[in-house]
Amino acid sequence: MGRVITDIMKEGWIGEDYLILFTPEEAVLATQRYAIETGLPGYSIIGLRGWDDFILRGPDGQVYTAPTVPHVAEYLAPYDLPVDPVFQTDRRVSGKIKWHVQPIVFGGDPNQGPNLTWVSHEQHAELVVWWNNKYREISS
Repeated sequence: MGRVITDIMKEGWIGEDYLILFTPEEAVLATQRYAIETGLPGYSIIGLRGWDDFILRGPDGQVYTAPTVPHVAEYLAPYDLPVDPVFQTDRRVSGKIKWHVQPIVFGGDPNQGPNLTWVSHEQHAELVVWWNNKYREISS
């Protein structure tokens, strides 16, 4: 008999925040896929908050948020991860991630409009890596 998977990624609204929380296995893969070690060595992804911020566990075991672009130490902020959250699912956005076509740090408009699109998790990781590489290139 095959293994039954009971631990899956959870996503939905918790109050004003839309959270995506990865399983431990997904977190390991996401940390690699998003190249977190490049900008934040020793940190690992727990999930996403509001699509624009990573939820990270630091090398000290504490939980932080950081923008997806740029994910650098100067923007780390402590975060109180909800304990046993009850997610309000939203089928309109489930499985999608909101993305600013031109990231805000590069002058993109943060409001609804032509600078906003929805992407898959895979596309999101590719875009985050590309824009973070561009940020490091310009910042050096």
